Amino acid sequence: MSVEVASGPDGRSPASPTGRVQSLDRALALLNAVSASAPEGRSAAELAVECGLNRATAWRLLATLEHHGMVERDTTTNRYSIGFTVTRMATTAGVDGLVRRAHGVLQRLSRETGETANLAVAQCLGLTYVDEVAPPVVLSARWLGRQVPMHATSAGKAFLAWLPDAEVESMLASPLPGFTETTRTDRDALRAELAEIRAQGYGVSVGELESQVYGVAAPVLDGARRPFAIVSVWGPRDRVPQERFAGLGALVRGAAEDIAERMR
Repeated sequence: MSVEVASGPDGRSPASPTGRVQSLDRALALLNAVSASAPEGRSAAELAVECGLNRATAWRLLATLEHHGMVERDTTTNRYSIGFTVTRMATTAGVDGLVRRAHGVLQRLSRETGETANLAVAQCLGLTYVDEVAPPVVLSARWLGRQVPMHATSAGKAFLAWLPDAEVESMLASPLPGFTETTRTDRDALRAELAEIRAQGYGVSVGELESQVYGVAAPVLDGARRPFAIVSVWGPRDRVPQERFAGLGALVRGAAEDIAERMR
């Protein structure tokens, strides 16, 4: 059914008798259509037809949604897919349920590794740790509720590695601050590392936010292979040396897959 409505004299869409804002109705119809088109996406022309809009109106609404990160346009195919902002909003709304389902996995991971296990979600262009399990016999800093930069932690890099290139570039648009001597501040070097992370299935940090803290992390992926949370294990570098990274990587990947299955 068509949702196209003529604009009022001032160029704005008139309110409907139900009190809804019709331009917002059209934008949400497009957003729903983009979501339903996953994973291949749809062009603006296809979405316009599907939602009963003329192409110019659909293009303007999609451009606005893209500006706010609600949709993402592939510059090669000009097809639209759901954007990072929608994923972040959904993750934020579902944090309580995510923590409930993931907590047992973190407990198991902490027992298996003897180190602190964390769960993080993306919020406000950084990662926030929303759950944490530490071994009872190990003294460690608490990171629960702490927000950290994307480029300087194993969790942040594991998250970035599974995002489309356009979203990565947007999130890394500002200068990358250095926190220690090993922080990746060169974008080309960071992009190369993200490709390696995606190939091996987990990211690592060698003291890149705090020089004595080493960690390994893996993404929790949804059905479209987008990250909606990150599982990580970390500890002081004498207990989490680089020699342990491969073994810990296998464990955090398994934990991330378990959490993803529990969220389905």
